[in-house]
Amino acid sequence: MTIDVPRTLSIFDAVSKTGNNVRVTFNYRYAPHNTKVFELIRSGAIGKVTSVHFEWCLDTFHGADYFRRWHRDKKNSGGLLVHKSTHHFDLINFWLQTRPATVYAQGDLKFYGRENAESRGVDKFYTRANGSEVAQGDPFALHLKDHEQLKALYLDAEHEDAYYRDQSVFGDGISIEDTMNVLVRYKNGAVLTYSLTAYAPWEGFRVSFNGTGGRLELEVVEHSYVNSGGEQTVEGSTSKTTLMLRQLLKQPEEIEIPSVGGAHGGGDAVLLNDLFGEPVTDEYMRAASHVDGALSILTGIAANRSIATGQVVNVDDVLRIP
Repeated sequence: MTIDVPRTLSIFDAVSKTGNNVRVTFNYRYAPHNTKVFELIRSGAIGKVTSVHFEWCLDTFHGADYFRRWHRDKKNSGGLLVHKSTHHFDLINFWLQTRPATVYAQGDLKFYGRENAESRGVDKFYTRANGSEVAQGDPFALHLKDHEQLKALYLDAEHEDAYYRDQSVFGDGISIEDTMNVLVRYKNGAVLTYSLTAYAPWEGFRVSFNGTGGRLELEVVEHSYVNSGGEQTVEGSTSKTTLMLRQLLKQPEEIEIPSVGGAHGGGDAVLLNDLFGEPVTDEYMRAASHVDGALSILTGIAANRSIATGQVVNVDDVLRIP
């Protein structure tokens, strides 16, 4: 929804003054596999959820892109724990129907950036790909001239805004982390262990829920690998989703997930209809408000504060939301 507390307060103030509503488009809530997880947890299939382990991997095609452009400066994006993880933290809030209470986090820049490249023996660097001979041999380089739409949007418009979309991911000036680990305790007593890696060889996530009645495991493979040229290959880009229910003292069961086409796991089409089409009554309560938007970024904001201080952060001390 935004990246920091002052802007969040401005949004809350606007809602209060106008009496109007803000909708935050959390499309992951609408993906069939994520909706099915909500349905199973709500049904009590694994009892009361006590802990969650959530691992998200960004590959070297998608993940690297955050380090080429404006996201690489933390004052612009809030870092990936705000900009990217807001969707993941919202899923936990949504799935468990609770709010974060305390947050502890660690994060570092371990792969991208000049210093890390030098430690791996790299000795040739460039500022941006356009016009650089060195960039020709770098699978992480983005060549805007090779992409008609990107060329029109960015390269041809540089004289207007001086914005460089193709900066080197191994350059200077990167202030966001690429390796993050977060521990969250929620107000309902559940605990989350979360990790985000932005330089993985595959993209997707694994999340496991432990409960008093069993365990639920979801794996979503969005892209299985990236080739040496930096592109997703045809045979490696097939997505795969698996949802396993393991109830105590029972045989494990693979849960069938409805097949829906479209981006973000099929969530976009459902969300767009909810926003602009003819919405129907939603038993899953997926529509998100400014309060949901604030609660999702507060986990990331608190995590950033914890990284900076080394301390456990009480979320209500960052911003108390009624």
